[in-house]
Amino acid sequence: MAKQKCPECETCLPGWLAAFGDLMSLLLCFFVLLLSMSSMDAKKISEAIGSLSGAMSVLEGGIKTEVSKRRIQESTPVENKDESTEAVNKISQAVIDANEMIESGKGPAISLEEAEEGFVIQLPASLLFKSASATIENEDALLFLKRVALIIEELPNSLEVSVKGHTDNEGPGAKSIYKDNWELSSARAISVLQELLLDGVDPTRISAAGYAEYTPLATNATKAGREKNRRVELHFYGRKSEKEATVHSSILDKAPAK
Repeated sequence: MAKQKCPECETCLPGWLAAFGDLMSLLLCFFVLLLSMSSMDAKKISEAIGSLSGAMSVLEGGIKTEVSKRRIQESTPVENKDESTEAVNKISQAVIDANEMIESGKGPAISLEEAEEGFVIQLPASLLFKSASATIENEDALLFLKRVALIIEELPNSLEVSVKGHTDNEGPGAKSIYKDNWELSSARAISVLQELLLDGVDPTRISAAGYAEYTPLATNATKAGREKNRRVELHFYGRKSEKEATVHSSILDKAPAK
């Protein structure tokens, strides 16, 4: 009998490799499902990073290799807190307390607002002065300024205060000692500044200026708008360092040489 030839094998993957591929696919799907059902805990991740830095001495943390609670706390990122935050909160509380002491129905209240470089306290002129006057006679206003002065002392030395006086578009009147709104707004700002100085504020950290009626908050066409525009503002802002002050050269430096 003639020997039969062995049938030629088909050119394809071995059977075991196909089974292995199916197993890997199932395992991948399994771990993807586990990951999708898990929750990422930022604190635990930070602790793991701290442990890794202590064990391997590769990340921040030096050459210590022991893992401890102190070690983990040092490796956990900590947000820097503004050192003036507590003082700002005290001012905010002082504004709330002052508004509660002031009788209702007497015009605008004291307000605290954020500004580009710090924050601003707005004092209505009706709380501080009589009409066309720059003398502070209200006891509640004087107590509030004393409280503000105490808080200013707790603020960083790099924080300065600018007192700005504002009026409406009506003049002081013929009976006033001030001939126009420039003099009245400046005198009111200086009056508040002097009161803060008497209460212990460092003179090198405070200044005053008058703006008359040229920076209104509301329309001068209505009584309520004019009353809102008559105000004294305390602007709190950070002092620029000498390095920042010398960055901008003057116009004379940029002038072309002849």
